[in-house]
Formats: sequence, C-alpha cells, structure tokens
Amino acid sequence: MNLYVSNLGFQINDDDLRNLFTPYGQVASAKVITDRETGRSRGFGFVEMPSDEEAKKAIKELEGKPVEGRSLSVSEARPKTDNRNSFSGGGRGNSGGRNNRW
Repeated sequence: MNLYVSNLGFQINDDDLRNLFTPYGQVASAKVITDRETGRSRGFGFVEMPSDEEAKKAIKELEGKPVEGRSLSVSEARPKTDNRNSFSGGGRGNSGGRNNRW
C-alpha cells in the first residue's frame, strides 16, 4: 500500500520518514518530495508498505501525531493521474489565446 504523508517538517529526509514508519512494519520505500530548483523539502512524501494490514496500522497510529512540532497527516495515496494532456479551460477556447477567426 502506498501512503501519502503531509505536514512534514522541512528538515525531515527520506531516512527520517522511513524510521518513522518502521515500527509499524516493513517499509519498501520512503521518499520526501523536494523542490527541483532548491532541493528543499516540499513538506510531504510517500511511504510504500508491502502489507496492507501494517500500512493501515501505521495510518491509525501516525495520523495527527506530532513530529517536530507539526501534526502529521497520513492517508492512503491516490493513484497518480496524468492531466498534462487534458484541457483545463481558462477561457481561451480552441484559439490558444490568439485572435484567429478561421
């Protein structure tokens, strides 16, 4: 099960995140998401746990738990969707913002 963890302190790294979840079961991966340009944590990450039972236990135990002065938010991650090719509106119509009449 893939878990979404938010409200992380900006100093927490991948190893810290892994160590936070290991008391609840096996952790296949733990990744804090960082800004591409600065390398600074964006305050959230993902943890993958092979056992759904262990992952649900981790959610129950860690949801709202204070870590470095912040209350964690832990939930099952939603599948990633690719919205890059979808039209999002914005009032431009099909003209791409140009004033073409044809």
